[in-house]
Amino acid sequence: MGSPGANPVERRPLQRLSKSKTHRALSPQPALRQVMGQFATGVTVLTAGGDDAHGMTANAFSSVSLDPPLVLCCVSKAARMHASIVTAGSFAVNFLAADQQRLSEYFADWRRPDGMAQFESVGYTPGAKTGAPLLTGVLAWVECELTQVIEGGDHSIFLGRVVTTGRGTAEHALVFYGGGYHHVDGEARAA
Repeated sequence: MGSPGANPVERRPLQRLSKSKTHRALSPQPALRQVMGQFATGVTVLTAGGDDAHGMTANAFSSVSLDPPLVLCCVSKAARMHASIVTAGSFAVNFLAADQQRLSEYFADWRRPDGMAQFESVGYTPGAKTGAPLLTGVLAWVECELTQVIEGGDHSIFLGRVVTTGRGTAEHALVFYGGGYHHVDGEARAA
């Protein structure tokens, strides 16, 4: 409740963005997938540089600690990204902006080129500390040195120490919820 005469914060629902026609089921666990889809997440692209450079769309990412600065990401052991992170010993996390749905879809498509060739059609700069591609137009990014790999079923949990960070100029976030893309502007607030 606000004070009398105060302007209430306007509540706007998340806006569903168009769904890709190439959408395919990724999990043999449809009930679990449906339940987990009710948790809204930001959308990131993980990148690793070096001889086994690769990028991958991911939403299994979290901040772990501010002191020391640690983050985690979860990657399937069957994914090309898994070997890329292990080989590089580092990774970057690019937080996608609302207008970057196509970039998310591109890095989710296994048919894109291998190695650094997959980055030729997108804007990026190599990370100063890790060499991992930092994508142009993102909300923000972090570069991380891999500190620990934790077993997590069919995934590995990569714990990374943040070595550099940066913010982009975009203001609105790309979000994944209920099996589709949405965007959140900087005005959305909970009551």
